[in-house]
Amino acid sequence: MKKKPLILVTNDDGVTAPGIRTLVSVMKTIGDVVVVAPDSPQSGMGHAITLDSTLHIEKIYVETNGYDTYSCSGTPADCVKIALNEILDRRPDLVVSGINHGSNSSINVIYSGTMSAAIEAGIEGIPAIGFSLLDYSWNANFEHSKSYIKSIAENVLNEGLTEGIVLNVNIPNLEQNKIKGIKICRQAKANWKEEFDKRKTPQGKDYYWLTGTFVNYDKGEDTDEWALEHGYISVVPVQFDLTAHHVIQKLNTWSFNE
Repeated sequence: MKKKPLILVTNDDGVTAPGIRTLVSVMKTIGDVVVVAPDSPQSGMGHAITLDSTLHIEKIYVETNGYDTYSCSGTPADCVKIALNEILDRRPDLVVSGINHGSNSSINVIYSGTMSAAIEAGIEGIPAIGFSLLDYSWNANFEHSKSYIKSIAENVLNEGLTEGIVLNVNIPNLEQNKIKGIKICRQAKANWKEEFDKRKTPQGKDYYWLTGTFVNYDKGEDTDEWALEHGYISVVPVQFDLTAHHVIQKLNTWSFNE
């Protein structure tokens, strides 16, 4: 009998988040599941790793449904690292991260703990996907995303991914009958216009809250932002090699003083 695929599930919203519970329920229909996720929310951590303090893992039982769940005191990237090196008894066939409560489209992929967990797996040569729903509510309804998540995960398991590539999947906050389908996209050129809300403590010391507005400069109809605005699930292949290969030839024409 063929062995079921081993699927590592993680996230950045924390091990008890409703999004990860939904992702686990889908992955259990595909393979054997192990959960290793942060013990508290880690949104916006990017690819941070723990270097200057200890890491702790604890085996917990959020649900008793035949899979192991571990909470980790570190970041999403830490969770993948420690899972691969200390927890799993074999290499996973797939790593999935999410379902994130909120968007990770466009420039948000840079800041995302959800995607950094997937990227960490990709660095290790393991097929990986980050899933996000465009609803920041803790009580977001993830049910309509299940069939699409399963289809994407099964395609990755069956077809594989090009070396150095992971998938960034964003799902619009729509009822299932209003989702038009899946579009393969590029990342939109957009960013946050940040502002800092300056306040004072009762002792008179200044402190700041980061706020901002998301601005999409990209008018293309092949972007993740366009797809999401028009009712499609966006799938962006992401590479973690940040080299701007097309600029190397130009830089080689510069004259450097020695």
